[in-house]
Amino acid sequence: MRRLAVMFAALLVVLVGVASPAQAHAVVVSTNPPQGGTVASAPSEVTMTFSESISPVKDKIRVTAPDGSRADKGETSVDGAVLRIPLRDDLPIGTYLVSYRVISADSHPVPGGFTFNIGAPSATVPTPTTDDSSTSRPIAVSIGVAKYVGYAGLLLAVGAAMVLLLLWPARMSRRGPRRALAAGFGLVVLSTLGQFVLQAPYVNGVPLNRTTADDLAGVLDSQFGAVMLARIGLLAVAAIVLSGALRRIVSHGEPARSDLVILGILFAGAASTWPLAGHSAASPVPAVTVVIDTVHIAAMAVWLGGLAMLTLFLLRPKTATERELTAIMPVWSRWATLSVSALLLAGVVQALIEIGTLKALVTTTYGWLILAKVALVVVILGFAYLARSYVYNAPAGNVLRWAVRVELGIAAVIIGVSATLTQTTPARVAADQPSTVQQTQNYFTTSVKAGLYTLQVDVDPAKTGQNVVHLYAYTPEGKPLKVVEWAASAALPTAGIEPVTMPLLPLTDNHASGSINLPTPGDWQMKFTLRTTEVDQESVTVTVPVG
Repeated sequence: MRRLAVMFAALLVVLVGVASPAQAHAVVVSTNPPQGGTVASAPSEVTMTFSESISPVKDKIRVTAPDGSRADKGETSVDGAVLRIPLRDDLPIGTYLVSYRVISADSHPVPGGFTFNIGAPSATVPTPTTDDSSTSRPIAVSIGVAKYVGYAGLLLAVGAAMVLLLLWPARMSRRGPRRALAAGFGLVVLSTLGQFVLQAPYVNGVPLNRTTADDLAGVLDSQFGAVMLARIGLLAVAAIVLSGALRRIVSHGEPARSDLVILGILFAGAASTWPLAGHSAASPVPAVTVVIDTVHIAAMAVWLGGLAMLTLFLLRPKTATERELTAIMPVWSRWATLSVSALLLAGVVQALIEIGTLKALVTTTYGWLILAKVALVVVILGFAYLARSYVYNAPAGNVLRWAVRVELGIAAVIIGVSATLTQTTPARVAADQPSTVQQTQNYFTTSVKAGLYTLQVDVDPAKTGQNVVHLYAYTPEGKPLKVVEWAASAALPTAGIEPVTMPLLPLTDNHASGSINLPTPGDWQMKFTLRTTEVDQESVTVTVPVG
């Protein structure tokens, strides 16, 4: 037990070393207004579309106006993957900052922000008044460690229960495996409670000491909280049924068939809680991936849990006799073969769904971790084959003991990789994830300030041929300005093209539109004259690059 504890402790150190705050598993596909874009008039809301369903984090979504005040009003709403943020009605021109923090379908937080302009950009970008939305490294590492502990506890609990119920020699004391069983249950419960508590600061982006009861209540109301509660409930029922089954073995020599059936159902239900709180719940085909991942985890628990029991108890010198091992090891070998087959099949299907393409396999962190896990599995299967070859020849030999111990050591590394994978963006998402939200404009836009007004100029498409020009006039304070008369012309001095009058049509008090043919590429000089009263007027010139 001391050797096993040292081995798992070493793996925890490795896990802490490589762990980092989990990356966003849902990405922003589009925004309206567009990121970095300029709109002529204030919109009624900001909409964001993500790559998967999300839920908002309370008090972590806001729009900041150029003067630092809140531009949003009321409650945000979510419709699947679309987030809507309602805005105030009296918004001035300038640059606005959208700050958001949402929870993706796989329970990971997605923080971020972007800016857009109403009328014209501000001289400075507003700063958010919310707390830092990043995920702290200590919280991320603690979650990774908690998941690792949960996997380890699951292996011990399943391995000990399986061996005690079906393989343990009647003459041997059950004290050791019972302790392992209790330790396994305890580690899973500790991991589950730890993840539940850590989820609150994780999704809210705050330190653990600033987590409130409302934050924990929010986790309890989420899908993640429901899954964690279901896991605790299934463990409690399993502990009661298992305790009764073990008592019946002592009194009758074998467990009741009904106990085995109930425990199998409880085991499948508990195993499904891992994918329901992870990547599988957010995959393109969640019904398939949840089932596949459940099979993967269950097969892993049976195989590696059985290895742990062999190493800790049955294969130790002066424990099970040669005759007992001759009866036990072939049975265990068949179970291991079935488990490994199920594990490999489920793992391949799961990897194909989560990776998607060969490029994603070799260009993403998730893909490299999968490759590392495959390499470790190949090595462990080699030692498993060596151990199996000694099952029938020398079941109590030193070679068998050595091979099984090496298998268990590599298995501990695989668990560490698996825990890291749960904190890493799936390759199918990371490969397609842009560094920023891609919002391209196929027109020219700018703002120019004059003494009487600020004028926003949009030219679409700013290419040779027919172009549409939109003009928006604002007061120096950013309010819509009533224009009495509009006038415009366009010239290309470098090509000898003299100013050509551009007819304009007033659409509103501060908005006019016109159309002009620009036959030659170059830097066109567009002059706009706005008369704001019977006596006040002013002209500005804008250089428009035309391709």
